[in-house]
Amino acid sequence: MSERRYTEFDSIHCGVQADKGRFRIAPNGIGWKAGSGKTTVIGADDLKKLSWNRGARGNQMRVLLKDNTIYKFDGFKSDDFEEAKDAIKMYYKIQLEQKELSVRGWNWGKTDFQGSNLIFNVANKPMFELPLGQAIGTNKPGKNEVAINFVDPGQPVPDGVNPKEVDELMDVTFYVPGTVAKESENKDNDEEDEEVNADMVFYENVKSKLEFSQMTTENIVQFQEVLCLTPRGRYNIDMYQDFLRLRGKTYDYKILYSNIIKLFLLLKPDEMHVMFVIGLDPPLRQGQTKYPFLVFQFVREDEIDVELNLDEATLADKYENKLHKHYDAPTYEVVSTIFRSLTNRKVTVPGSYRSHHGAHALKCSMKANEGYLYPLEKSFLFIPKPPTFIPHNEIGVVTFSRVDTTSTGSSRTFDMKFNMKGGNDIQFSSINREEYANIEDFLRQKRIKVKSVKNEETIVSYAELDDEDEDVDDEEDGDFGNGRKKRRTEPAAGTMIDDEDSETDEDFAPDESGSEVAEEYDSEVEGSYDESEND
Repeated sequence: MSERRYTEFDSIHCGVQADKGRFRIAPNGIGWKAGSGKTTVIGADDLKKLSWNRGARGNQMRVLLKDNTIYKFDGFKSDDFEEAKDAIKMYYKIQLEQKELSVRGWNWGKTDFQGSNLIFNVANKPMFELPLGQAIGTNKPGKNEVAINFVDPGQPVPDGVNPKEVDELMDVTFYVPGTVAKESENKDNDEEDEEVNADMVFYENVKSKLEFSQMTTENIVQFQEVLCLTPRGRYNIDMYQDFLRLRGKTYDYKILYSNIIKLFLLLKPDEMHVMFVIGLDPPLRQGQTKYPFLVFQFVREDEIDVELNLDEATLADKYENKLHKHYDAPTYEVVSTIFRSLTNRKVTVPGSYRSHHGAHALKCSMKANEGYLYPLEKSFLFIPKPPTFIPHNEIGVVTFSRVDTTSTGSSRTFDMKFNMKGGNDIQFSSINREEYANIEDFLRQKRIKVKSVKNEETIVSYAELDDEDEDVDDEEDGDFGNGRKKRRTEPAAGTMIDDEDSETDEDFAPDESGSEVAEEYDSEVEGSYDESEND
């Protein structure tokens, strides 16, 4: 019987996969194979370093390759260490190092970058490890702080992982105080080394690791210093085949094209700027703030001359000649065209609506924020802040208030409230009264229910009406408007007194004896007061 030329272990996990398999150490390399058929093979010539430590599922063997790729195998027993150590030393002439993890629970230590991984060490012992290759962005939320974001629901879920049954690290923030010496290219310089903030050095290191892990291909095109209204700032937009990157001074994001669900190209009423709106699902996050829409602004007359980093074969095969090799056109046209081709999403433009001044939008306010409301063919969109998307099919009724058509009306603006079928109300205020006729006609053309009221109390009464009562209300509109409606609203304004109150006023007799009120106005009271004062 021939001697076995490998060492094998059962019930071992590879990475985060739930499947168990056989782990084999052989002269030509390391292999893992699960019962489902999944395999992982590592050649002996690619091995650089192997270590042994405690893991979440027993003991773990950590395999570092020469290209800094890391593989992790969990599920070893404590008694397996000596057998694995001897096999690795015999086959690869590499020492299997046994490392202890820090379990002190301290939240301060030192960081070490190993390939695309960040290792946090406490007292020279690793405490945890972050795979920066899975991070989607980094930013500086505050002074001496660096945050790393990990969760991107648009990314594919690792094999064997059910996202509904596991917890995920969303982001982690490091506090990096102090200064460090700046690395100088001229080492022969005798001058004192310049010091820079340690948090900026750490931030740049994290960004470089993210760029290295994400830049598997060269970018197709780059748009520099693009003005973004929401969130506010200027960003460089790097377009790749499967994702884009937003790089600003403070924030750096990776956005998959599969996360882009809507695109809008809208001309501002000033006719000097064009806004390009990107709808995201899941939304972009800055700390605890979520941005479901990105609003970019371009000057209408600005032009750009760019050449795409794609060969003719790729343009023809993958993009079906929807993209051109060279563009020399207005910036907003080039940006919207490239986004449309890479994301396979239609770009929505304004439809038939025109305001009183011929614009595609009407100026209004949403709470304390001024902006523009665009009535589109299938939705309404308010921009720039907060961007609000209102589909037509989700609108229950649109209620106009403070609309006074009489000559005595003093208000030059009116309000418009969208009562949504889901129960939410979205209100826009400070709309010029000249826009009322156009927006009302547009709503009626789209067969959206419209109602007009004079005050907030009447808005509540209209909202409580059922659809079955609408015809009755229309027939009795004169009685409702001149009767109960006036009785409810006019007393609040102080212009109407009920009959019962009038009868009470007629019975009031200040000259009757014994009346305390009459005593105040009785001239004899003053005389008696004077006499008592003299006494």
